Amino acid sequence: MFVKATIQDLYMVQRIVYETIRAIYPKYYPTEVVDFFLNHHSEDNILTDLGKGNTFLLIEDEQYIGTGSIKGNEINRVFVLPEFQGRGFGSQIMTMLEGQIASQYNDIHLDSSLPAFNMYIKRGYQPIEYREELVCDKVLCYQVMRKECPKVSVSDINLNNRVFTSMTNTANGEVSGDTEFRYYQQGNIIWATYSGGMITKGFLIGKFTDNNKLSFSYQHINQNCEIRIGKCESLIEILPDGRLRLNEKWQWLDSDQSCGESVVEEKVIVSLR
Repeated sequence: MFVKATIQDLYMVQRIVYETIRAIYPKYYPTEVVDFFLNHHSEDNILTDLGKGNTFLLIEDEQYIGTGSIKGNEINRVFVLPEFQGRGFGSQIMTMLEGQIASQYNDIHLDSSLPAFNMYIKRGYQPIEYREELVCDKVLCYQVMRKECPKVSVSDINLNNRVFTSMTNTANGEVSGDTEFRYYQQGNIIWATYSGGMITKGFLIGKFTDNNKLSFSYQHINQNCEIRIGKCESLIEILPDGRLRLNEKWQWLDSDQSCGESVVEEKVIVSLR
């Protein structure tokens, strides 16, 4: 889950950045250049970005994993804690940041450090300018890189660990804006847990029937201790900022055989407070 970092998250963002630089950068740069990077990501600079609301944190299983920032159509300060590297979290951060930029711009720019260069190349970034800076008689070299904003296809979507909340529902439904869904995916199979509002505890399970369609059954216990059962067909839509929307047509399968329609949207960016 991604959250928009606030000033109260200064320590966490700074810890992720500093621990990563101190563990990884000495393998690529002399001490003077490592110190330059630490100073570049100073408390004041991080606070400035936090105040602008353009810094994000990735949280998985209640653990802080990494961070990333944007400024206009530029991606900055992407770091994943060393113990979580090599598990795809850096790609998750990049995909989210790219989605934010793609909603407003046609291309994306970034300055690449040596440790991150190969990752950016694999994501389709191309070097457009090689730069050198002198740092305490040591040369800091880096690449300015660019790529066109990706056109995301629903066939590339993975629902695993995505969180949704209801936007609209017909009157005979029990899901509301207070209901939260957490989806999981393994291959073509999807499942989710949900609760909140009228719903005490709910589960759903189903599968992809096309690259943008879901079919699943659901059951839950509501606040009246009633067990409700139904089925649903969902059409996946990609919003301009990269979030997902599920346009749903559902039917109760218990004593009430009525049908309804609802819309749920992904909660990619929320506040912890």
